[in-house]
Amino acid sequence: MSHVSSHSPHGQTPLHTVQVLGGGSAGSSAHVRSLAAGLAARGVRVTVCAPDEAARAYDFAGAGARHVPVARSGDPVSVAALRAACADADLVHAHGLHAALRATVALTGRRVPLVVTWHTRAQADGARARVLRLLERRVARAAAVVLGTSSDLVDRARSRGARDARLAAVALPAPCRPEEAEEPDGLLHKARAEVGAVDRPLILAVGALERNGGYDVLLNATRAWRHLDPLPLLVVAGEGSERAALQRRIEDEQLPARLVGRRDDVPELLAAADLAVLPSSWESRSVLAQEALHARVPLVATAVGGIPELVGDAAELVEYGDAEALSTAVVRLLADPVRRAELKDRGEAQVATWPTEDETVTQVLSIYDELTQPLPYS
Repeated sequence: MSHVSSHSPHGQTPLHTVQVLGGGSAGSSAHVRSLAAGLAARGVRVTVCAPDEAARAYDFAGAGARHVPVARSGDPVSVAALRAACADADLVHAHGLHAALRATVALTGRRVPLVVTWHTRAQADGARARVLRLLERRVARAAAVVLGTSSDLVDRARSRGARDARLAAVALPAPCRPEEAEEPDGLLHKARAEVGAVDRPLILAVGALERNGGYDVLLNATRAWRHLDPLPLLVVAGEGSERAALQRRIEDEQLPARLVGRRDDVPELLAAADLAVLPSSWESRSVLAQEALHARVPLVATAVGGIPELVGDAAELVEYGDAEALSTAVVRLLADPVRRAELKDRGEAQVATWPTEDETVTQVLSIYDELTQPLPYS
């Protein structure tokens, strides 16, 4: 190929990469924005194909990329738009299974390298699980390189037939820490007051309220701390198909919990929390886990997927589905300021081991170069 990245001998056209986002979870959208900014800063031409709502939330143009609106749908119009956007691409990088599937279709008949990052694992039962496996196999085999954000995703890609699967260095851009604002105490008091946790411990969970989220188990766990004085309040930020059922349980069983919906002040709520909890059945590089450790908030999480490798010894880990273990860990931590302080320090040390945004961009760029440089003497 004549197209090489701008750090190669000058006079050659800079590398043009197309980043394809599907629905765009918070983690993958933030990653694409960070990647776009880092690549653009290194002279790479970046086009981001993503739904308009993702572009509004993450401002890809502001990161130095060109945004092409492509709906999440796999209909012919969306695939045609994607195909057109990739017309002069040197390399296409798709994020997530659905985006990768559409990119695979859009690149049919073209010899353009495809890199796929698996940020998370799709879940399905019965016949749908079989279809999902076929889709994963198609994507894994179409990609020149599959990057998995946790070791188990790398193993999954290999088991689906990936020619080359590697662990991705993925940095979550560090959130703006509210304690660095002018009046941190006032901000934190306001956050606690808004959710009704002024004179009681605040326990925060954040995520999509779906069947595999573990929120039913978390509500079971709250029963075990109803005897505590002051009574801790569990606040769950997020939306999803299980919200109505969870709300009904909270009311019927009079549980010390509040569902507060989707929030744009999660960093403030997290900084105000005494503990963070992550009860899910599977996670890769959980955004909440990373933000909790960044914010020095002790974390209780399930030992699933990429969580143990992500948090190391900087969190209390329990088995998924074990409400008793979850509640025991929470109650014990609330009663033990020494252990909480130890987890905060361990969290800070663990954060320092994670890849930086710069290291993430460097890894990705080296893969792009590997796939687009002409072979010697070719």
